[in-house]
Parts: sequence; structure tokens; C-alpha cells
Amino acid sequence: MDWFTASDYWLSRLVFQRALAAVYLVAFLTAASQFRALIGQRGMLPVPGFVERVPFRRAPSVFQLHYSDRFFALCAWAGCAVSAALLAGLDSLLPLWGGMLLWLVPWVLYLSIVNVGQTWYSFGWESLLLEVGFLAVFLGNDEVAPPVVVLFLLRWILFRVEFGAGLIKMRGDECWRKLTCLDHHHETQPMPGPLSWFFHHLPRPVHRVEVAANHVTQLVVPFLLFTPQPVATAAAALMIVTQLWLVLSGNFSWLNWITIVLALSAVRFPADPPGVPEAPLWYVVVVLAVAALLVGLSYQPVRNMLSRRQVMNRSFDPVHLVNTYGAFGSVSRVRYEVVVEGTADDVPRTDSDWREYEFKGKPGDPRRWPRQFAPYHLRLDWMMWFAALSPAYAGSWFGTLVERLLENDRATLRLLRRSPFPPDEPPRYVRARLFRYRYTTWRELRETGACWERTYVREYLPPTRLAETAQRP
Repeated sequence: MDWFTASDYWLSRLVFQRALAAVYLVAFLTAASQFRALIGQRGMLPVPGFVERVPFRRAPSVFQLHYSDRFFALCAWAGCAVSAALLAGLDSLLPLWGGMLLWLVPWVLYLSIVNVGQTWYSFGWESLLLEVGFLAVFLGNDEVAPPVVVLFLLRWILFRVEFGAGLIKMRGDECWRKLTCLDHHHETQPMPGPLSWFFHHLPRPVHRVEVAANHVTQLVVPFLLFTPQPVATAAAALMIVTQLWLVLSGNFSWLNWITIVLALSAVRFPADPPGVPEAPLWYVVVVLAVAALLVGLSYQPVRNMLSRRQVMNRSFDPVHLVNTYGAFGSVSRVRYEVVVEGTADDVPRTDSDWREYEFKGKPGDPRRWPRQFAPYHLRLDWMMWFAALSPAYAGSWFGTLVERLLENDRATLRLLRRSPFPPDEPPRYVRARLFRYRYTTWRELRETGACWERTYVREYLPPTRLAETAQRP
């Protein structure tokens, strides 16, 4: 069945599968290390309460059948173990059906996590990992050459990721059309990285070139993925370079890395493929049936891309098989940050000893330089960025966060870089204040050593005691 397989993509499949397994591993490690404070039984948005409100058909998950923190931890660490096994190539040692089942395990486990993760798992790269992970189940192992139709569908995902992101920019903020968005983006992005300050201070003509190059990569180059080789490889390589540029300029979880993984599937690496038997008939039937299903489900994403009211990062089915993507349709001109503080004083006053909580990734102390965390995802830090944009984004969880800080809750404090209070001496009051942040200039950096300058804007949450945590910002 030469029409069904592409043996010259043997090494491409191998590289793609191992890279995808690495992304899976990061995703499960993130879930295992953060879930108790976010969605655990005493989390800010507990899973038990969610599954009581939402039926299985709307959010299929193993946690709809049973939930406990211990069971969630077991599933998350099992996902880590299976991902590590796939990274090591265990699927290649199994029969074809066994390798497919092994790839199905992390997909089912991560789908179960995402579908109960609520606000904390509402990011586009969650659906992207699930969509790519589902296709990986049918890509085969050493017993068969890579199926052409699956390779095509992987390129179709990459096309939608890039082209959809390009369209949302052109239809959104006018700064993308004026080539001026990067005058602001590096300063106002959700979580700056260690080089973001320097990217922000590049000359403005360079920013114009960056935006123009981004438009070419997202609006023109994706069509070249469906051309003959070596043009398709060159197109994929250009996308990889663009994504690595984004990796250097900020912390975007594994969004850039999963896009790079997708692009690797379109690169034809020079290698001599081993001889393998023809694909078994049952495998051909299963792959073609799945492909037909995914092509049919692509109607909604295509309709969304063509719509003047295009939306970003939406799943059209409860198992995230085919989704729509996009990022930064609008760019903030000003950066705001919520600064959370506590005091041990019995009566809070303006001159009380207010001590600031330090988060791991989001800007806080103006002198603390941002660190690189991606592809690891600091979920609380990301949502604090949204909370600064509007209190509405934090209405469902911010009050519980304050309550946990007043309790010195161990799981919650693990999400932070540092708590200013000893474990056995929780604060009496916690408050939140909104500040405007801007990057310092080269001169200010030399004189003060601070990469940020911040200015107080207003009160975000008044001083709150443990009995008053029902208040919301």
C-alpha cells in the first residue's frame, strides 16, 4: 500500500513522537505539582464541586467517576511515567496495536485533567496538545511506515495554528496592521522572560521588521506546507525559527514548543528508512475512519477562520479533537500588576508593616529580573496577569486565594516564590493593590539596578481578615 504510507518520513515521525512525549511530560509534571492548590479538594476551584454541576457528556473525564487528591496525583504521575516511557521509545518495542494503546493513555489522562481544570486549564495550548496527542495515537511505530493521511492532518493543525493566529491579528488590534504592536508587547505580555527587557529596547524599525516577518510566517508560509518537498521542509523550518524567536522573548508555556513539534512532522530528514511490511488492513481502516471524522469536524474551525467574528482558542467538541487557535488579537499598551500583601498587625493601617508576597514568574519586586520558566506553566502567575486586566477574571478564585494565604496553606504557598510570613505565624490581614509597571530605560537600569518601575494606581482588595474572605475584588 504505497499510497497509504510515506517511508521517507520515518525519521520525521521518530523525532516528532519523542518531542511530543517530552511536552506531555512537562504538562503532567505541571499538573502533578500544582493541582492541590488550584483544583484539589481544598483548591481555589475544587474538582468535586465542578463535577457536581457539569455532566459527563459535557466534560468527559475519569474524575467524573471518582475524585480524590490521591487519585488525581496517581493519574498525573502515571501520565509522567507513560510520557517518560514514550520519550524513551517504549512504543517501538510493542506490537502496533500496543504502541497505539500506549499513546492513547496520556491523551485520556490529560483530557481528563483539562476537562475538570476549569479556568486554570482554559489556555489554547491545552486543546492543542490534546489535538496533536490524539493524532499521535494513529501515527504508528516501527512495525509500519508513517501514514500519509496522518502526516497531512498534522500539517493541517499547524496550518490552523499559524494561519488562524495571523488572521486574528489582522482582524484585531490596528497596531498589527500598522506594524507597531511590538512597541508594547514585550513589556505587556503575560509573563516576560529574562531577555524580554532587551527585546523591548530594540530599535523601533527592528520591531516593524519583526511584525512584518510574523505576518509573512503566519499568513503566507502556512500554505507552503502542502507543497512538494523540499519547499514544505523549508516552510516548516521557517516556522521553527520564528517559534524559537518567541521562546527567547517570553514565557508562553509550551505553546511555542508544541508548535515546533508540529513543524518537525513536516520536515523530511535525510535517512534511509528500514524495510517494514505493509500496513495491516485493520490499521488502514482505523486510520482512514479517524481521518474522515477529523476532516468532517474541521468544518467549524474553518468557518470560524473565515468569519469576521473570528474567536481564539475554542474547542468545538468535548474531547478537543479539532479546535481553533490564535493569540494576541489585541495588545495592551499599559502593564498592570496586582501586588498581594499581608500584615501581622491586629488593626491594619496605612503605616502597618505590609509585606509583599513574591510570585515565581509574574513581575513583583522591580529589582528582580524575570526568569525563564517555559515550557513549564505557572498557572497562578498567568491568571494574575488576567486579574490585573479586569477583576472579572479573578471573581471565581481570588477570594479563595486570599483565604488560603490567611491560613498559610502549604499547597498554596508552594505556588509562590516566597511568603513573607513564617509557617506557624500567618498574617492577620491580606490586601491587594494595583500598580502600573513599565520597563526602565538603559540609564535607569544602570543607576538603580531595577528592570521595572512601578506606580501605585488604586486599591484592588481592601485589607481582609479570614472571616471576611467572601469579599471579591
